[in-house]
Amino acid sequence: MNIVHKSIAALLLMTAVSSPAFAQQTVVKYMTFSAAPDYIEELDATIAAFEAAHPDIDVQYETAAFGDYFTKLQTVIAAGQAPDAFELNYENFVAFADKGVLADLGPLISADTGFSTGIYNPTALAAFSEGGKQYGLVESFSNVVLFYNKDLFDKAGVAYPTADWTWKEELEAAQKLTDTANGVWGDFAPIQFWEFYKTIAQNGGAMFNADKTEVTIDSPQNVETLQWMVDKVAKYHVTPTDVEMAGQGDGDLFKAGKIAMLRTGIWMFGDFSANASFNWDIALEPGNTNKAHHFFANGVAVSATSANQQAAYEWIKFLTSSKEAVDIRLKAGWELPAVSDAAYVQGYLDQPKPESREVVFQALDTAVTPPVIANWNQLTDIVGKELEAAKLGTKTPQQALTDAAAAVKGIL
Repeated sequence: MNIVHKSIAALLLMTAVSSPAFAQQTVVKYMTFSAAPDYIEELDATIAAFEAAHPDIDVQYETAAFGDYFTKLQTVIAAGQAPDAFELNYENFVAFADKGVLADLGPLISADTGFSTGIYNPTALAAFSEGGKQYGLVESFSNVVLFYNKDLFDKAGVAYPTADWTWKEELEAAQKLTDTANGVWGDFAPIQFWEFYKTIAQNGGAMFNADKTEVTIDSPQNVETLQWMVDKVAKYHVTPTDVEMAGQGDGDLFKAGKIAMLRTGIWMFGDFSANASFNWDIALEPGNTNKAHHFFANGVAVSATSANQQAAYEWIKFLTSSKEAVDIRLKAGWELPAVSDAAYVQGYLDQPKPESREVVFQALDTAVTPPVIANWNQLTDIVGKELEAAKLGTKTPQQALTDAAAAVKGIL
């Protein structure tokens, strides 16, 4: 069930005040998925702080679970009842921007002389633009970096990963770190869609041309990339096969001290800090010709049909960039704000594990977004199936990507 909420501050204000001044308040209706069910109190606190600074604006919000949210949002927009502002993950942002239902924030930002978008990481902010127009502000993000077991590196006498590493240095280290007799593997990265689109970017590749009118999945760079991913398992044997993993997840193997280097998400910090009994840290991922890192993000937009666009803009600006909102978000562990000022996130950076937390924000400078198209689910299914065939050895990387390209052309 979707529940309409009212911020605590606004409720108190309604109770205490019944005057013409209150009647002049502008109501901003906001719809969100990331706050429910675990961060309602934090959203209330953020709204209270916003309304204290903007007593002429009354923020009211509605939540929905992620699985239901976009169906609900599409329904209310189609019915002409769109909220003034709403949350979008990147994958859905692209589709909504293409439908023309989002307000161009450019004029509002240009008129806001006391505000600079320099508060945001520029790569993260650019993800929520389309066709040269800024249709959203980046709210929060997560990404994938290289985790490594410092104790295994020390035992093998291998220098820790640095920002200068390429695939060459990674493989050399992985070979020295692998100890199959004791079930220790030097390297792990899953061979699947989400890893593939990022890894091809590390080799100068992409799934489509710039305007997504041409399929480039089977480019030489991409075939070389898939060969590299497969070879780590089948040729160099620095990555375990599915059979050798024996049903265990990569995170479990890392915690058990059985994987020396692991590409995984920063959402694993808490689990590894609590359950890994060895010293570990993170580094930027090695690339071949380029650096590239995943970028998973939520943004907030203003409805193109809202009668209260100025007030809605003030709200999403506060939600995404104010020191108050950043502090509330970080204290609760409610994802990470994509702000550029290190002072805003110093409390996060000062946490003891991992020691190199600044890498999380450094990775934003080489962020790559998912290659979203209209038939998004079909794309992930087609490519995932062919990557699995290459991993299992039933197709060569060249054949797998040739077949993937042919199938994707049929849905583009």
